[in-house]
Amino acid sequence: MLSFSLSRPRDALLSLALGIGFFLCILWILNYFSIDMPSTYLASSIQGPSLTSLTLQKVLQDAHPIFGTSSSKPSELSTATWMKAYPDSTRLVHMNLPGTHDSATWNYTQFLQDELNYASKLGGFAPSNSENYRCQTKSIADSLEAGMRVFDLRYAWDITRTSLVFWHGDALSSQTATLDDVLFGFYHWLDLHSSEAVILSFQHEHKNPDAGTQMALFETLTSPAAKKYLVQTRGTLGTLGEARGKITLFRRFDLDLLPEEYEEMMPGLHFSPKQWTVNSPNIKLPYNPLDPTDFAYIQDYYHPTTPLRSGLSVPIASKYKALTANLLRATTTHPEELWWSFASSTKTDDKPPITPRMMALGDAKTGGVNAGLKGWLKTAKGKRVGIVLMDFWEGEEGLMEDFLNLRKPGEVWL
Repeated sequence: MLSFSLSRPRDALLSLALGIGFFLCILWILNYFSIDMPSTYLASSIQGPSLTSLTLQKVLQDAHPIFGTSSSKPSELSTATWMKAYPDSTRLVHMNLPGTHDSATWNYTQFLQDELNYASKLGGFAPSNSENYRCQTKSIADSLEAGMRVFDLRYAWDITRTSLVFWHGDALSSQTATLDDVLFGFYHWLDLHSSEAVILSFQHEHKNPDAGTQMALFETLTSPAAKKYLVQTRGTLGTLGEARGKITLFRRFDLDLLPEEYEEMMPGLHFSPKQWTVNSPNIKLPYNPLDPTDFAYIQDYYHPTTPLRSGLSVPIASKYKALTANLLRATTTHPEELWWSFASSTKTDDKPPITPRMMALGDAKTGGVNAGLKGWLKTAKGKRVGIVLMDFWEGEEGLMEDFLNLRKPGEVWL
């Protein structure tokens, strides 16, 4: 009896010890799987990119064939933030704004043309040598970093007629990088460089657009993202402060196939292609529907009307004369109006063809338009010349530096 009575407490203690051990084991398991594991996943989630970040990366990658390589950090180049030195009160019409003509052609090599040949043929296009269409070698992203603030973009349907993409005549620049994608490239860049203001000129390429083209463009330029990043005023070009961190829209297109209210909802300055004189050295266009006295003075003499087979120097001299005449007028007349000059040109119908590169940079014997422009700028120190769009701007050393230093912030020029 005694041995039995003594064994019962011993069994009870053993059972208690086993129970406590089992309970502690359960707590450890619960702690490991219910606390440690989720915290590990949570830390991983915090450290890794968000879905929003991944989506932006995807869009920027899609935009790359046209926009170029986007950075995730602000540029350290002084030219990437040169507008920071100008006060908010500076009127945009008083500024010297460099830009690129046919900005989307920087990647248009013969290799790319051959790569897109099948798509071009499906669309009924047969582009000639790639050098006849290429106007840049620096991407849009690189040009922004270098100080360019105005970009000339030519759009039309892709060959499937489902997306708006970029063309130069018969030359398709990319079948995949859409207008939407490239706009997000600009939005992202402006987020990183909020002191800067950008002007985008949109022009429809090919024959007259249909209502579907106009509607697709309208939807892109009035989307929630566009309303955030596009200056929403119509017909006026205000101050730098109003335009910082945003895009001012130059509309070289009509919405005449859509109801009138669509026109009223579209921001920007309207330069109707029906009023734009083709290949003219001196265009005067109204752009403000609320004030018919607001004009833009434009030089777009892109195809010199010189005799064929007259060599390279003759058309370059003809273009240089038209360009500098408009620049000179900009320095001396209509100080409150918009001045817009194209330094770009071509004469590909000549024998042999004179390409945009040859006109801009010349050859071993003849200096190009860019060299002439650089020399002329030395005579215009402290002056306003307005917007100047260039081809192959980096090919003339010092051109961009001279242009950006032409007039100091706050300097009286007239």
